[in-house]
Amino acid sequence: MRSEAEARGQAALEQALTLAFWDALERGPLPPMAALEAAARTVGALYRQIASLHGPSPRCGCGWSPEPDEDLIRLEAMLAATLVERPRPALADLPVQGRA
Repeated sequence: MRSEAEARGQAALEQALTLAFWDALERGPLPPMAALEAAARTVGALYRQIASLHGPSPRCGCGWSPEPDEDLIRLEAMLAATLVERPRPALADLPVQGRA
């Protein structure tokens, strides 16, 4: 189970990445799939950089040890889950239940 601090950190990172992604699309003619491919390459490069810092003998003390095959499966599962996740209704889309 994620800690509250970890959940907040992930939410902040997701928001920053989303803003950067949409900003890149708005700046120039870039097809969405090309932008998503660039994002995937960037995630792969970030993984490689972080994994090299944690290597066979961890250097940072966080306790994470890279397992490229298992980590790739986990990342793929997160992507697949997000692709099939149903959009959550916005408050404005919900039916009125009474008056306040």
